[in-house]
Amino acid sequence: MKKNNSRIIPLSLAFALPLCAAQHASAALTLYDGDNTSFTTDGYINAFYVHNEVDRPGDQFDRRQARVKMGFLPNYLGFNMKRQAGDLTLGARASFWVTINDSEVNGTGTAIDVRQFYGTVGGGFGEVLIGKDFGLFARSNILRDELLAGYGQASDTLGLMDGTGVSFGNIGTGYPYPFPSSQITWRSPAMSGVNIAVGIFDPYDTTEVGGAGKAYQDAPRVESEVSYQMDLGGATVYAWINGAYQTSKNTDSTVDEVSSRGVGYGVQVKVADLSLTASGFDAKGIHPLFSNNLGQANLQEIDSDGYLVQGAYQFGKARLALSYGRTDDDGLVLGSAAEYENKAVMLSYAVNDYLNLVSNFSRFEIDDTAAGELESTDTLAVGATVSW
Repeated sequence: MKKNNSRIIPLSLAFALPLCAAQHASAALTLYDGDNTSFTTDGYINAFYVHNEVDRPGDQFDRRQARVKMGFLPNYLGFNMKRQAGDLTLGARASFWVTINDSEVNGTGTAIDVRQFYGTVGGGFGEVLIGKDFGLFARSNILRDELLAGYGQASDTLGLMDGTGVSFGNIGTGYPYPFPSSQITWRSPAMSGVNIAVGIFDPYDTTEVGGAGKAYQDAPRVESEVSYQMDLGGATVYAWINGAYQTSKNTDSTVDEVSSRGVGYGVQVKVADLSLTASGFDAKGIHPLFSNNLGQANLQEIDSDGYLVQGAYQFGKARLALSYGRTDDDGLVLGSAAEYENKAVMLSYAVNDYLNLVSNFSRFEIDDTAAGELESTDTLAVGATVSW
């Protein structure tokens, strides 16, 4: 690799958090079912042997690193409640996400991250969710990622190889992460394959902080998603478009107002054992890795966009997936414009409905448009997942 001096700002360990999905395990265990009330639990456990080979400018970074870590998804335990109350269906979910790598830096101090804690009210009008859940912008982009149960990219520049967090799958190489947020979201009833979700969210600060000014948002963040599923000539087609919008102001009149807006989109086609997926996003004033802007207020008019293309084929109990993802950022993450790419292949084998064996190879690269190549990291991950 060509050695260049560059301004690299790794993500702090605090933000290299476990990644997760909102899908519930299909084999949830029923703990109680009676008196118009049900209570179930679901969970997910995984671990991988991981071997990374890093090539970066500066010999102090180049190394081979062996770890035993979680994959793209962390480990979690979820609880679900449903009660029929007249014409209304009341529901609730709480899920608790943990890392298995706390011992590297924290002894036995394991952090519990509550990603979901919400209630729902359903009826002929659809369903209203109140509480904390994943965002709608980029939601289907991540949930339809073939690497969801694998490992994906583990950038050393972004601080993912070391510490207690998980890998990033294709976050930062195809889509941003739909961060869990407090929200009030309405979902439509079934409408011949069309599903609509619209919600108001607690907004994120995106105006410059400093001096006597105070950042504020006089309207909530709005996010939405429209999806459509249909059968067409023996194929199942799922398409979606989602987005987010908010404005941030400052009491200091010299500080510019910032409009944050993003759109995500994609289509997945399944024909027999073949699955093809293509998705993308375009955003302004939104962090290219995390939809909550990673706590950074000085986004101003940051632009980013990306896409992800994947193909997968099912061979009996085995599944082979190929993936290519890319995100272009005009300067927020590293301080200068850069391109982030992830090429991956994943092979999995379903021993049964609960146990999956997974192997995943990824090559992650960062190219600075001015300084050239900043990182090339090869990652091999071999492990197993258990879900219920």
